Amino acid sequence: MKRLIEQLKRHEGVSRWAYEDHLGYITTGVGRCLDPEVGIGLSDKEIDYLLQNDIERCYKELECLSWFPDLDPIRQEALVNMVFNLGLTRFLQFKKTLAYLAEGRYPEAADEMLDSKWARQVKNRAIELSEMIRTGSPAN
Repeated sequence: MKRLIEQLKRHEGVSRWAYEDHLGYITTGVGRCLDPEVGIGLSDKEIDYLLQNDIERCYKELECLSWFPDLDPIRQEALVNMVFNLGLTRFLQFKKTLAYLAEGRYPEAADEMLDSKWARQVKNRAIELSEMIRTGSPAN
């Protein structure tokens, strides 16, 4: 199996990013065609695997905030969701929100989340996540 894997990598190439192959099909990884007309896309198991990796990455990235581990799990989930959506760099631009969170001032942090370009763009997602921050309760 190892020999076959190496051979396929050599023949197909390896790409972390999606690209158009020589026939114009969107492809990634080791020759994985994502084009809906001719490719196989991703299985549910692969999608869940990628999502789990992304969630773990977001939790790890949030360790840069010394107070993050002290948050209850629901508020942690809300912030992981934001980092998943925004990326850590853009998330860290929510300076007032982060300051309020560090002080445990959750209603103020939730209000700051809603007073943002992000909230206007993602609408219901922002409402749901801000309520999780405000209340510490899961979204319904």
